[in-house]
Amino acid sequence: MWKPTRRQFVISAAGAAAASQFPMPAIAKNHVIRIGAVQPFSGGLELFGNQAKLGLDLAAKEINAKGGILGRKLEILYEDNKTNPKTSVERTSKLIRRDKVLAISGPITSNARDAMASTIKRLKTPLLYATNYEGGACDRYIFCFNTVPNQELAKLLPAMHASAGKSYYMFGANYIWPQKMFETAEKIIGGLGGKAAGKEFTPWGVKDFAPVIRRIKASGAKVLIFALPGADGITFIKQAESLGLMKNLTVAFLGFAETYLGAFGKGGGQNMWVTVPFVASNDDPKIKDFVARVKASAGKEVPISHYVMTHYNSIYAVKAALEKRGAAEKEALVSGLRGLTIDTPTGAMSIGPKDHHVAFNMFLASTQGKGLKTVKALGRIAPLAGC
Repeated sequence: MWKPTRRQFVISAAGAAAASQFPMPAIAKNHVIRIGAVQPFSGGLELFGNQAKLGLDLAAKEINAKGGILGRKLEILYEDNKTNPKTSVERTSKLIRRDKVLAISGPITSNARDAMASTIKRLKTPLLYATNYEGGACDRYIFCFNTVPNQELAKLLPAMHASAGKSYYMFGANYIWPQKMFETAEKIIGGLGGKAAGKEFTPWGVKDFAPVIRRIKASGAKVLIFALPGADGITFIKQAESLGLMKNLTVAFLGFAETYLGAFGKGGGQNMWVTVPFVASNDDPKIKDFVARVKASAGKEVPISHYVMTHYNSIYAVKAALEKRGAAEKEALVSGLRGLTIDTPTGAMSIGPKDHHVAFNMFLASTQGKGLKTVKALGRIAPLAGC
């Protein structure tokens, strides 16, 4: 697992190396566009921070190889927020005040994002938030590039209802994203005529999930709606499999990423279902090309999840917005992003002119072997942003 060894990383060298291989317009040497990235590279959610970095790095590398943005080189400055809200605020303020970044990319958790929000607003610096979340982060300076509850759940739960059963148990981490996801899930389950057999939240850092696994098994639930990210989620699934919970139960794994499967061990983590904006194994030519470019840049064995693509998309949206307005300024970026539509590896993505959330194509998928398999292309799903 990658961990930073320096406080800050700049991808300009990689971009310059790539640029030397392609004919391109000259990039102004004294004018650099900087994006600050506040991501977890320690503290428990490194899986997600590393995936975000893959997407950010590739976008910057490609953009610099083609002349940059408005003739300027793009640099990504990385800061480790240590999966901590207070550290997230400190790193954000430093990037804006000292490093003069045009925008901030990140973080992963909602509590870190909410902690950063006042700094983002006060310093009038756009936040590019590319993590799936509970909705409701609505502000002039916040732009959300991943899913909200309806985009993940509206198609996933009816599929579970039809194929797995009508009784559901909900288990997740005790913070706002799982709480809001489960609120939405309960409404959908009720509309389907299903039954909520139980709901529990757990603090971070639990090592023994046997008691809750026994409760889930005793409930008779056929579907587990699961929202426990990171290392804790991996620990739970491993224990659930060893205790036989998965034999008669299907997991609807919210926030799932392909990075998980390697951690479950050989043959682990199967029969889990998700609705995501990207599936790496999909045979669509544009998706295959994107996956090939990520692997060429980061290595053939690297797992590629939707977090890679959503962070990649956010940087290309910055490029399109600034070029649309013809100025590398914060307010130009804000106005350029509103209502913007760009092409992505999965098709067109549109940013809402008022709510700043994205409508894009979604996929119903299940775990198979070391990755996800597309079960059904769901088409374009608009967000209910909660603004």
